[in-house]
Amino acid sequence: MILDTMLKNRILYLALALSTLACQQQPQQPTATAQTHRTEAKVYYPGKGDNWEKKQPEQVGMDASLLQEAVAWAKQQETTQMPKDFSTQEEIFGRMLGPIPNDRASTNGIILKDGYIVAEWGETERVDPTYSVAKSVLSTMLGITIDRGMIQDVKDPVAKYVQDGGYDSEQNRKATWEHHARQTSEWEGEMWGKKHDFVGKEEFGRGERKPRELQEPGTYYEYNDVRINRFALSLLRLWKKPLPEVFEDEVMDPIDASDTWKYVPYRNSYAEIDGKRMPSVSGGTRWGGGLWISARDEARFGYLFLRNGRWKDKQIVSEDWVKEATTSRGPVGPDYGYLWWLNTEGKAWPSAPTTSYAALGAGSNTIWIDPEHDIVIVWRWHNGNPDELIKRVLAAVKK
Repeated sequence: MILDTMLKNRILYLALALSTLACQQQPQQPTATAQTHRTEAKVYYPGKGDNWEKKQPEQVGMDASLLQEAVAWAKQQETTQMPKDFSTQEEIFGRMLGPIPNDRASTNGIILKDGYIVAEWGETERVDPTYSVAKSVLSTMLGITIDRGMIQDVKDPVAKYVQDGGYDSEQNRKATWEHHARQTSEWEGEMWGKKHDFVGKEEFGRGERKPRELQEPGTYYEYNDVRINRFALSLLRLWKKPLPEVFEDEVMDPIDASDTWKYVPYRNSYAEIDGKRMPSVSGGTRWGGGLWISARDEARFGYLFLRNGRWKDKQIVSEDWVKEATTSRGPVGPDYGYLWWLNTEGKAWPSAPTTSYAALGAGSNTIWIDPEHDIVIVWRWHNGNPDELIKRVLAAVKK
């Protein structure tokens, strides 16, 4: 009886020992939270100002000689669209409404891989007009407005929120926020002295168009700055503070941008909001003014989108909006999201992934974003086809 009890105790002791040993040898699995933090820790974000780490191309899986060849090619592609003194501005776009700088930088750019600077050329800290890149900025402010619950649905008519007379007509009351963001609003009217139909060489320069019948909102695409300027005024009326302040508070300060950029209104683009006179900004620099910014700050903005709207531990703009804004919306118009140019069909940049997209402006000004290869390219004042640079940069990415 005593022997049986001793044997049972030894067996029990042995089982407990083996169990303890197994637990000691089994590696502890990290919790989901720990895994998330570990993944986030691998994502690099630049610090404020010049605190932006550079890496040699080989350190991020790129061929240094091929990347150098790409940059050397880009340096030779100075724009011929407009001279450095902007002397052809009115000839191209028509009567000016706002200021324009006395001159601009030469072609310049910056290439990010995994968030690190792997190439940089020209005056990337020079603050210059960026033309219609500002449209993608307005799109982002629309996304933040929706994120904040100030707009319930992007498909809502603007007239539901803005009652200033601009959406009273039968034509305009159908226009939605989405229509504005897709350039299909067919909004009819005048903004800051420019009419929606772009008729008249003095007013619109080479951009003059032949008269046509207005279509049902949502059924016809037209790249139209008057309508985008109306969109910007509508956002101003919702926020009740100047959009440059919104952009600074909601985006640029959180991503540690410089304080050198400025969003310049037209001389006459002011509205009274709650008894206060406030500037309303434009969707470009077609008639002067617009977003004046450096390539470095544009790279930060592009990198924010590459990181799906997140910067360090803060979601600046929702991941849902980033996805929505950069998704094709069907057959009406070009491959276009919400004021972002897309490559869904591979026609915009044949050498690039179909998942890539860009903010584009005259000049040419380009912020190209490639989630597949974790690359951002900012290229300004160039005369070349962006695909030619993209092709050369992607050739430097080692498989």
